[in-house]
Amino acid sequence: MTVVDAHHHVWDLSVRDQDWITGPELRPLRRDFTVADLASEARAAGVDRTVLVQTVTVPEETPEFLALAAEHDLIAGVVGWTDLTRPDVAEELARLRELPGGRYLKGIRHQVQGEPDPEWLLRADVRRGLSAVAEAGLAYDLVVLPHQLPACARAAADLPELTFVLDHSGKPPIASSTREPWTRDVRAVAALPNTVCKLSGLVTEADLTNWTVTDLRPYADAVLKAFGPGRLMFGSDWPVCTLAATHGEVLAAATELTAALSAAERAQFFEGTAARVYGL
Repeated sequence: MTVVDAHHHVWDLSVRDQDWITGPELRPLRRDFTVADLASEARAAGVDRTVLVQTVTVPEETPEFLALAAEHDLIAGVVGWTDLTRPDVAEELARLRELPGGRYLKGIRHQVQGEPDPEWLLRADVRRGLSAVAEAGLAYDLVVLPHQLPACARAAADLPELTFVLDHSGKPPIASSTREPWTRDVRAVAALPNTVCKLSGLVTEADLTNWTVTDLRPYADAVLKAFGPGRLMFGSDWPVCTLAATHGEVLAAATELTAALSAAERAQFFEGTAARVYGL
């Protein structure tokens, strides 16, 4: 079975600080994680291709990631960052595509989870930027907290021409075993046909040291039921996942969580959805 890891990161702290890595819980992440490190783990786990996703909101990172994709055949696509509110966002997207590796640009993401306004996605200047993303033929990744999911549904309804990719299943509160209103709000997002979802990041929303597949299953089942395997894709969230599990353990958990699917449905989940949405 071909496996696409539709969500991972890399960083080099000598090039740029990752200012979100703070506090003792995240201390294991305060080191370099390179494409070579990823390849070692991902290839061993059976991953064939990956999608590299932005980590910080600085304009220099996306060109660097595009160049990495051009150099490493493991990386099939990049979800980068640009300021959606800049008046020349369409021109900036076009410029990025002209850079070395520009053909690997497949989507855009912003750290919406860090925005204090729960309706940041609905601002007029942001909507204009999202329209430019759609016109460029790119997807838009949503990294949000559960309370921001209603705004995601409204944005997807307002922009049917744009494919929205819900990262980490909307970060369900697994550690507290809470399911509502997350389940209701995820279903509202899934009700829009231009939305897809990543089964990623679940292990770090659970108890980092004592999580089990049983803990994850109600949340995985909820997104499987809401989106279906044709609108769901696998992502490791490496190296953030290493706070709780290795790349191989995350893939094994996803395999167990989707064991009831047919062979064709598993092929959609592990490869087809990501290939279609990101044009890999």
